[in-house]
Amino acid sequence: MKIAVLGTGMVGRTIASKLIEVGHAVCMGSRTEDNAAAVTWAAESGEKACNATFADAAHHAEVVFNCTKGLHALDALRLAGAENLDGKILVDLSNPLDFSQGFPPTLSISNDDSLAEAIQREFSGCKVIKTLNTMNCAVMVDPGKVPDSDVFVSGDDAEARATVSGWLKDWFGWAAPIELGDITTARGPEQWLPLWVRLYAAFGNADFNLKIVRG
Repeated sequence: MKIAVLGTGMVGRTIASKLIEVGHAVCMGSRTEDNAAAVTWAAESGEKACNATFADAAHHAEVVFNCTKGLHALDALRLAGAENLDGKILVDLSNPLDFSQGFPPTLSISNDDSLAEAIQREFSGCKVIKTLNTMNCAVMVDPGKVPDSDVFVSGDDAEARATVSGWLKDWFGWAAPIELGDITTARGPEQWLPLWVRLYAAFGNADFNLKIVRG
């Protein structure tokens, strides 16, 4: 499958490398075609890897992963272009963390809205699926680091939710993704992040995740 990964940070590079590992062709998108991190990643990742602008990466992809920082996600997707996202599944991993006032961050969107909803409203032609945003990127691609923890899936399109749940199992190793429902259910996983950053500070590492225990 041809996949675009938008974002050149740690999350983008980790997700892109895992997708290459499981056999996909991956193009890393950034604001400029000569982005140093993207160029280096592509050069080190073999013949199935490339780098391009957000627009070119999205245009040639069958599926798009949004791994940009939450505060810049909408701008990055605007650069990718609605016409290049229409009809495709957009897997959104971003979180609306605002570090402008230092640590701990606040959420730029919360309570009666979410970043995932804002993306779906603006890019109504694609199928936004929120997932993998409740954990460190190392855990995203290796759930065995935190055995038996959970991953959540939100999105308006039930078929797309099921498809992404299958990818989480087959590509990333998650045994039983929890489908929460429509895109409004992304509010909960996004609002977990203020506690996540506090736990990270308390633990001194990111090898933790949520586990839902039912009685």
